[in-house]
Amino acid sequence: MRRVVLTGAGCVTAIGHDVATFRSNLFAGISGIHDVEDVPPGELHFSTIASVRGFVASDWLMASQTKLAERSSQFAIASARQALSASGLMKAYAGSDVAAVFGCSAGGRTAEEPETAKLYTQGGRIHPLTVPRAMASAGTSLVCIEHGITGPAYNVSTACASGAHALGQAFHMVRSGMVEAAIAGGHEAPLTFGFLKGWDSLHVVSPTVCRPFAADRDGMTLGEGAALVTMEAMDAAVARGAPVLAEIVGFGMSSDGHHMTQANPAGPAAAMLRALQDAHAMPSEVGYVNAHGTGTDVNDRAEADALHRVFGDDARTLPVSSTKRLHGHAMGASGAIELLATALALHEGVLPGNGHIHVDEALNLQGVLRENRKTDASMALTNSFAFGGLNAVIALRRYVP
Repeated sequence: MRRVVLTGAGCVTAIGHDVATFRSNLFAGISGIHDVEDVPPGELHFSTIASVRGFVASDWLMASQTKLAERSSQFAIASARQALSASGLMKAYAGSDVAAVFGCSAGGRTAEEPETAKLYTQGGRIHPLTVPRAMASAGTSLVCIEHGITGPAYNVSTACASGAHALGQAFHMVRSGMVEAAIAGGHEAPLTFGFLKGWDSLHVVSPTVCRPFAADRDGMTLGEGAALVTMEAMDAAVARGAPVLAEIVGFGMSSDGHHMTQANPAGPAAAMLRALQDAHAMPSEVGYVNAHGTGTDVNDRAEADALHRVFGDDARTLPVSSTKRLHGHAMGASGAIELLATALALHEGVLPGNGHIHVDEALNLQGVLRENRKTDASMALTNSFAFGGLNAVIALRRYVP
């Protein structure tokens, strides 16, 4: 099987609309979390959110995309254009040799919800383009149409693990030789009033800000955004002089088979072990874990338990952090945004800090990073654990020419 590397990346996130800005704010610890806007006072039990501010769709959309691309698809279009430009992928491969595998769990809520509200309150017709705009796979289709990608293309919807599942499946397709190259990741823009009210009713959103693994953590911070990467066989990338960000070496999946909202640590542990097995690596080789780290009491405890099951005594000092403290929980896009953060950490030799918190001693994770740390770690895991117990873990290695 072939070795697979990341050769280009693009993103639209709460901490940057391109990789350079994302990188700068990630390592500077600059948060994209801000006060909720455009919601009447008293409607929500929380007051902060990690939405993408200042994104100008017209800077990215072609005329043919304007009527069809709602906000989530717009993020996908912008991220794909960045990644494909950085890698030069479509100049190197025929469209039929490239796969597009995206993760989007909520679909085009900003297109569907206003039309549904109008229907129930005013009657009348729904906009004729509501269906193609609201499809979760719309971003995949629009990117393929723009760039002439005619290989395997589809959308994955597994809640908060969507982007990670998409990346892992694309990785396996390239590694096996099913395709020569791929663009993969996740995009999500679900922050409509109905979505916020739905999450509010679950009482898992922080009334302050997300503080993963902190003793005083009080919930997650909802976000949005996108990240897409290009991947191809290492030999081919090196031969054509493509830039290499990192190497993907393993992918593991599991189902808890337990509960819709309460994680069973055995499921996440199985996914991590399967990612390591796929990478032909031992737990002792891992020098960093980019945690799912939502900042909820139950999920952080379950993830800590899973880390102890996989890493044993080493879990206590293993470097761990969750970048959700900066860009929020972008639902189906989170796994892709966090893969980008993890790849940059290995590439730059700097692990992003988890914030100046008092780490919950009950978790027994003394390695949770309060601030950035220089590292010579060669391998990292990035975790994505979704509602319904659907887990995806990706193993990365630092690329050394």
